[in-house]
Amino acid sequence: MPVFDRGSGPPVIVVPGLQGRWEWARPALHRLASTCRAISYSLSGDFGSGRRLRHELGFENYVHQLDEVFDTARVPRGVLCGVSFGGCVALHYAALHPERVSGLILASAPGPGFHPNPQQATWLARPWWSVPAFVLTSPLRVWPEVSAALPVMQKRLAFFARQGIRCLTAPMIPSLMAARIREAAHVDFVADCRRVAAPTLVLTGEEHLDRVVPVGSTRAYATLIPRAEYRTMRHTGHMGLLTQPSVFADVVSGFAHAHHH
Repeated sequence: MPVFDRGSGPPVIVVPGLQGRWEWARPALHRLASTCRAISYSLSGDFGSGRRLRHELGFENYVHQLDEVFDTARVPRGVLCGVSFGGCVALHYAALHPERVSGLILASAPGPGFHPNPQQATWLARPWWSVPAFVLTSPLRVWPEVSAALPVMQKRLAFFARQGIRCLTAPMIPSLMAARIREAAHVDFVADCRRVAAPTLVLTGEEHLDRVVPVGSTRAYATLIPRAEYRTMRHTGHMGLLTQPSVFADVVSGFAHAHHH
């Protein structure tokens, strides 16, 4: 299975978000690789993942895949960093396989009981038909967050250009994204929280800037998971991994080094 694997130091496996592609996180991964061993991959079913979905497994596809990632990278134990939907995967894996997880980071992950807002529900109900509207409205929806993270107009425009190229070269599969949301709805994440033994960091952006997952939804993990730590990334919302890759990587690296054993 193809795996991004760079750097040395504490191993950190970054589980991508709903779009499923590790390439979207490339800047943050390269920054992380300067201080840690940064590992990532594309979710099952996506182009470049090298792994077909077994529909009878549902959400467990991603648990089995993470086992393969650990084995492929020859990492017996490491820090799991799940971004957005990837946080749900990381949490479920940490609950089932505590022996392999030395630390857990949940970055802007949908909390237990998360429900898509009406606009998101419309996209999920008709994923392919919704693509044109989703693409056309994306710049407007994320503009406040990008503006807060990147005050200089030239940097904002450069960000949109780079992100547009990533979307074209590492395309998402709308129907697969919708299926992932439906599969996650069948997992008892509250029970998973009670089973997590690893030190945990719950990370969000600022409440008024995250227009994808309410910050309060993610923050619930900080009370449900024993001894979890909560931190806020300033001047960003849901996309801190993208808008502030160096800051994101430094937070992850600091946590990984603190809990490397």
